[in-house]
Order: sequence, then structure tokens, then C-alpha cells
Amino acid sequence: MQTISLCMIVKNEEMNLKRCLDSVAGLVEEIVIMDTGSTDRTVEIASEYTSKVYSHP
Repeated sequence: MQTISLCMIVKNEEMNLKRCLDSVAGLVEEIVIMDTGSTDRTVEIASEYTSKVYSHP
């Protein structure tokens, strides 16, 4: 069986991230988020969808 993963690199996407992740809910088996230094609520929002939220400066 194939696994479909959504991998995103994000920074300060508070305004768009929830809508984006809601649109793929049920279509992917795994969500992986790499945050590159957000100063808004991006990490908090991403954490509502997956435990695989990583930070990279």
C-alpha cells in the first residue's frame, strides 16, 4: 500500500495554513511541516494537524 505524505516548508503562513491543511484532510496519510522561523502562529496551527512539525533556522 502506498502512503501519501504532504511535506511543506512554511514561514509566517498563519493566514493560509489552516485553509490549506483543511483542504487535504482525508487525502493524505501523513503531514510533515518544516518551519523556517515563523514569528506568527504558524507552528501552533500546524501542530493542530500533526506532531511532525520541525524548525529550521
